[in-house]
Amino acid sequence: QVQLVESGGGLVQAGGSLRLSCAASGSIFSIDAMDWYRQAPGKERELVGTISNGGSTNYADSVKGRFTISRDNAKNTGYLQMISLKPEDTAVYYCNAEIRASRWSFATRNYWGQGTQVTVSS
Repeated sequence: QVQLVESGGGLVQAGGSLRLSCAASGSIFSIDAMDWYRQAPGKERELVGTISNGGSTNYADSVKGRFTISRDNAKNTGYLQMISLKPEDTAVYYCNAEIRASRWSFATRNYWGQGTQVTVSS
């Protein structure tokens, strides 16, 4: 079984920074895309950004220039570095990954982490 565990959330003042981690464990041969989503109270979950296995990234317009996604394939871990945080960044942040379990199959499964709360005070 595969688990994704996010960490690094917390309370920060506007203008501050946080770094979230998403560690994948279990039966993993490789991880394709890793995505970060967020969900604010009363709002739908939205895509923050994504990183391919090769390291190519894309971001939502609302976070471009402030958030950076990276990954360490050797550690099966993804990161979301957030700077210049704003109160509107307050949300539960989730990682999502497409994971290949075996070298003998190209099939992948999609997994979600449990989420980590980020609260930005004004």
